[in-house]
Amino acid sequence: QVQLVESGGGLVQAGGSLRLSCAASGTAFSIIAMGWYRQAPGKQRDLVARITAGGSTNYADSVKGRFTISRDNAGNTVYLQMNSLKPEDTGVYYCNTESYYYTVVRDYWGQGTQVTVSS
Repeated sequence: QVQLVESGGGLVQAGGSLRLSCAASGTAFSIIAMGWYRQAPGKQRDLVARITAGGSTNYADSVKGRFTISRDNAGNTVYLQMNSLKPEDTGVYYCNTESYYYTVVRDYWGQGTQVTVSS
């Protein structure tokens, strides 16, 4: 199986920055893509940013130009640099990976990290 460990959430004022990290570990897995999802209170979990094993990225329209997703050279750790944060960015941020586990494609999730942006 695959384990995802997140870090970097916290409380920040509007206009500030935070950097989230997520490290994937396990055996017999091959990453297809990693990403970050956000869930605000009472709302569904939505994609924030995603990066594929080939390096292609996509972002939610609401974060384009402010957030940057990247990964380390090994490809097992993904980062989300969040700048110019707004109160509407508040929520629990979940790391996700779509990976082959042996020959089966599966989704794995981290435990979530809280990001709170005060106005």
